[in-house]
Amino acid sequence: MTTFQNLLVNPIFTLGEVAVGQHYYWNIGPYQIHGQVLLTSWLVLLIIIGLGVAGNSNLKPIPQGLQNFTEYVTEFIRDLAKTQIGEEEYLTWVPFLGTIFLFVFVSNWSGALIPWRVIELPNGELAAPTNDINTTVALALLTSIAYFSAGLRKKGFSYFKRYITPSVILFPINVLEDFTKPLSLSFRLFGNILADELVVGVLIALVPLIVPIPLMLLGLFTSAIQALVFSTLAGAYIGESLEDHH
Repeated sequence: MTTFQNLLVNPIFTLGEVAVGQHYYWNIGPYQIHGQVLLTSWLVLLIIIGLGVAGNSNLKPIPQGLQNFTEYVTEFIRDLAKTQIGEEEYLTWVPFLGTIFLFVFVSNWSGALIPWRVIELPNGELAAPTNDINTTVALALLTSIAYFSAGLRKKGFSYFKRYITPSVILFPINVLEDFTKPLSLSFRLFGNILADELVVGVLIALVPLIVPIPLMLLGLFTSAIQALVFSTLAGAYIGESLEDHH
């Protein structure tokens, strides 16, 4: 079978091959999976779950220590959801936006703080999960599914009236907008994290002592901003799909 025929027969698996750099593959049947992404993602999830359990296993009326921190994070995410989605609908979406924010935030910071490349693999190297475009595309697609399901659950099939509002002429543009949302979300996050890690890696190789430290601190700041931007846009898209269009 020719390459062109393979593209026609299996376009989804071809898209799944999008990758940058060397990767540590796990072969599961006929499929290849980026093993290094799963390893670092599991570690990120363990950190989030561990902090959640430690901060909420012994709740006190007056928050102290880690409980104080987890409650602050919860209030921050709740306020973000309320601002983007509105007071009537936001509580339903706090868990989703909270999960997205925490996963992206901890993933980004893990890339800035943990020297993943010290750990040797048979092939490829470890990096932050958000350093792989497949991860960021998956997060963006989850966001797309979320705002489509939010709109359909509230409005039914009348949700699709938004594509011809305020005029039928705008139908192609409105459809194109829904395709560009996940693309912009995924490539913005992937590009920023990849660029930050590459710059710091090159500077550490060239000037291994003092110069990279300010850039690493800047990387921590930009990593947090990227998590905030991603979750804010996700909330804004969900809020937009719940709005009444007249």
